[in-house]
Amino acid sequence: MKNLILIGCLLLIFTSCEKKPRYTQNSEQIEIVKAAINDYDYQEWEKLMSHYADTAHIYYNTRSNVLSPKELAEFHKKNDVYFSTRAFEDENREYEMVEDNNGKTWVNFWGLWKGNLAANNKQIIIPVHITYQFIDNKIVTEYGYWNSSELQSELQKINTEKSATDSVQEPQAVEDIQEVIDIKDEDLE
Repeated sequence: MKNLILIGCLLLIFTSCEKKPRYTQNSEQIEIVKAAINDYDYQEWEKLMSHYADTAHIYYNTRSNVLSPKELAEFHKKNDVYFSTRAFEDENREYEMVEDNNGKTWVNFWGLWKGNLAANNKQIIIPVHITYQFIDNKIVTEYGYWNSSELQSELQKINTEKSATDSVQEPQAVEDIQEVIDIKDEDLE
């Protein structure tokens, strides 16, 4: 009887001390993030939205303005009009999954985003960090952070150059100038 109690206590001790890994670079959730990044790169908006829970909250460079999965495609399409090409570099991607102290599952992504501006073909490279919270293999929260100051500066420069170009008037033909038209009309009378 003592042996049975001793074996039971030892089993209890060994099983209670078993710790699940809280950090990994291989998981089903990481594969979902890889698929989501790929869907973004190839502008597969329906596939991209399929990785999110319907009630997911998406925050890009803010904690106050929230996007829903339904708004995500429009957000990206609106930003894509400025670029002839854009995607994350394949060779500079890092992923990790962690379980926080509250038992929440998060996947972190770090990568270099590259885009060529449509107006002047200037290449913009932006380091990006995105963290995704998962519940039941669906993204429920996403926080994305990057510094877009170089991009904003280039877009302002393009708009300034465009405004300057637009303000230069085309030379008018002599026949189109109002004073010349008035003189011609007087000659006809």
